[in-house]
Amino acid sequence: MSNTRVIDGFGPLPVARPNSVAELSELVRQAAASDQALYPVGGGTMLDLGLPPTKPGTAVELGALDRVIDYPARDMTITVQAGITITGLQEVLRAEGQQLPVDVPLPDQATLGGAVATNAGGPRRLGYGTLRDYVIGISVVNDEGQEIKAGGRVVKNVAGYDLMKLYTGSLGTLGTITQLTLKVKPLPEASRWVSLESDSTEVPDLLSRLSTTRTRPCVWTIWGRGKEGEFRGGVYVIVAFEDNVRAVDWQVNRLTEELPDRVRKRVRELKQSQAHELAATLRDSPLTDTSSLTFKANVIPVRTWDFCQMASRCDRFTAHAGNGIIFGHLDETEAKAARAYLDDLNRFASECSGNVVVTRCPTEWKSVVPVWGRPTPDRELMKAVKDKLDPRRIFNPGRFVGGI
Repeated sequence: MSNTRVIDGFGPLPVARPNSVAELSELVRQAAASDQALYPVGGGTMLDLGLPPTKPGTAVELGALDRVIDYPARDMTITVQAGITITGLQEVLRAEGQQLPVDVPLPDQATLGGAVATNAGGPRRLGYGTLRDYVIGISVVNDEGQEIKAGGRVVKNVAGYDLMKLYTGSLGTLGTITQLTLKVKPLPEASRWVSLESDSTEVPDLLSRLSTTRTRPCVWTIWGRGKEGEFRGGVYVIVAFEDNVRAVDWQVNRLTEELPDRVRKRVRELKQSQAHELAATLRDSPLTDTSSLTFKANVIPVRTWDFCQMASRCDRFTAHAGNGIIFGHLDETEAKAARAYLDDLNRFASECSGNVVVTRCPTEWKSVVPVWGRPTPDRELMKAVKDKLDPRRIFNPGRFVGGI
């Protein structure tokens, strides 16, 4: 286990591994007194996201804070410390026939606190939502080293400000998450995945049919390769259903009936082992793809395929068509060409009420490419929140939108 960390070429930073919230609070007080910073690193899976750090400090790993605090399974809530891995959390829930239905990439490494800080998600977002929808209570160590709490341990809790949504997706820039209460769901009785290899000219019609289907898929993804204005190889449309056995069987049959004859014969249902492998690939590929640059775009769902066509220079793409999230990967390019490409994508995304964020690229590119996409009006508000909650710039300074 290394005692130093390098984040985007910044460092090496010493690593602190507090064994308690009290030890973490003391770290914050020491950092404030010495004008140093703290960089929460979670499981280290998403350290490529964001801009380089701007202030000397210490990397903080919370792996020792991984206890289950309270699990009233009948109430379908669980309270855990933020250092627990996603796999560890799912194993606890699975023993009671329950799950957190959010596909966090690299779950064996990713911690819950890190996943919430980045609002991580995956292909099942269409059917189940994001982490923002499941966090009902949170504890955070603030810039004065105090542990503050929001929300509670019951689902129907309406007291106080909804600070859970403020901290979710804030990249650890407003405080360090120490504990979370989540609502959870039952494991489904059945899960079936179907795949359709398609010509790119068929995709608009398929997406139109899926948008009006009487079925309720939890996954609806387009997966393929691009090349300079065309798509090489197959474009795969992947749909998954999870529910009780009768509901899933009906939906698979119904979806097949809704497709035109020329397409129906190409529908292939995946075996359980194949479905499990594909689900893991779709979940992890934003972090495991070895491309030079990976971007994440969000657009209104109806424009998903339009954006894919606009972005067809990328070597591989995964588009979650039901919610307008697209991941693209570029293998060979250089910083200026990447900048021009991303500027084009951002202009198009703005027409589709969206944005494009670079989730991974060489550190030296980050002074050239628009890491957080096009400027948006809400950035001034985000800076104001940072000024109020972390005026001394202790938590992850420089890494978030606009250098927050």
